[in-house]
Amino acid sequence: MTDNSGNEKATHPESAPAPQPGAAKRPSPAAAAGPRPGAPGPKPESPKPHAVKPTPGPATPHPHPVVVPTVSDPSQWGRVDEDGTAWVKTTDGERVIGSWQAGDTAEGLAHFGRRFDDLATEVALLEARLAAGTDARKTKAAATALAETLPTAAVIGDIEGLAQRLQAIIEHSDEAAAHAKEEKERTRHEQTERKEALAAEAEQIAAESTQWKVAGDRLREILDEWKTIRGVDRKVDDALWRRFSKAREAFNRRRGAHFAELDRERAAAKTRKEELCVRAEDLSSSTDWSGTAAVFRDLLAEWKAAGRAPREADEQLWKRFKAAQDIFFAARNAHASERDAEFEHNAAAKEELLKHCEHIDPEAGLDAARAALRDLQEKWDAIGKVPRERIHDLEARLRAVEKRVRDAVDAQWRRTDPEAMARAAQFRERVAQFEEQAAKAEAAGKTRDAEKAREQAKQWREWAEAAEGAVSQR
Repeated sequence: MTDNSGNEKATHPESAPAPQPGAAKRPSPAAAAGPRPGAPGPKPESPKPHAVKPTPGPATPHPHPVVVPTVSDPSQWGRVDEDGTAWVKTTDGERVIGSWQAGDTAEGLAHFGRRFDDLATEVALLEARLAAGTDARKTKAAATALAETLPTAAVIGDIEGLAQRLQAIIEHSDEAAAHAKEEKERTRHEQTERKEALAAEAEQIAAESTQWKVAGDRLREILDEWKTIRGVDRKVDDALWRRFSKAREAFNRRRGAHFAELDRERAAAKTRKEELCVRAEDLSSSTDWSGTAAVFRDLLAEWKAAGRAPREADEQLWKRFKAAQDIFFAARNAHASERDAEFEHNAAAKEELLKHCEHIDPEAGLDAARAALRDLQEKWDAIGKVPRERIHDLEARLRAVEKRVRDAVDAQWRRTDPEAMARAAQFRERVAQFEEQAAKAEAAGKTRDAEKAREQAKQWREWAEAAEGAVSQR
């Protein structure tokens, strides 16, 4: 078998994407202009994948585009004569493409049809690659090279339709390449912004955060996310990585310094709390209940101010301190229980004393009443303290007895007060003096002076009567 073509190109249909549905078939120029005189009749269409113009928008390149292999009917596009000469129909007429000597004419026609189908499948693969956004520059180069072989290709099929599809690929490749470049730049910009944002966040954490665990976890999350970001310019990527690494190192240094300082503080707290434990143990046997209780309150405040020691040591020291504190307060509570029992006994004794002394009656004899009150007060003081809640009631009852006797003594004193009686007598003397002056003024014809003297006599008379009344009411 001989032909006018070079070696056949092996294609692997199983590795190509399926053609996109709905693509319009591009009519050949010959079909649009009508048949030329002497040219073959209208050529029937052969089934083939259609050229797909890439549309703007992000495209995810497929590493291995898949197309459905082309299967055409070569009898519509050429023939093989009985002598084995193979012909293909074109708009310029038929041309010889080779010779078939390996079998009958039907086998030859099928052979050259399969070779066309292989070419058509290659074209479909290029269309699919272009639509998927796979390296438009290489796709254009492949389409150009393939288009240059069509005029001499030893195939039977719609060669001109195939040429139009290749031309469409070539025309759209530049647009697709520009779009792919634009998409690549957009993606690079977005990924760069992502890394810049992560680097800035890491720097803020390094400078400000004191939530050490949360911040450390977030820096690890940032690193994991950082590893997933691709497509950043190498120099920019290196600069951003240095920023991120520097931030992580600064955070780790600051965190390390914090925990080192914390260890020093905890060691100091341990020493301080050991001292407080010794003081508390020394005070645990004290019987100065009020004073020692106040000291224990101060020690507890110092304990809280000392801060936390290492965890295990802190727990053991607290047990020591609290044990000493409990010993003292248990003893104080026991003492308080004894005191309360004593106070209750004293309250009962004062109750009994009041029952015998509340009958004191000054009217029956003031001196006897005063003597009984003194005896009551002496016994009251000798009994001692009572429970706090009983003080008001018992003291009120004692004050009532004291007031009754004191009021009787005051009344007797007022009734026998010589100063009050002398004062009333002086007021009467002044009344007599002003009445005498009024009489003399009247006799002398000094009416105005007489009237004035009578007014003064009237005033002193009222004061005298008031003083005499006060003495008589006592």
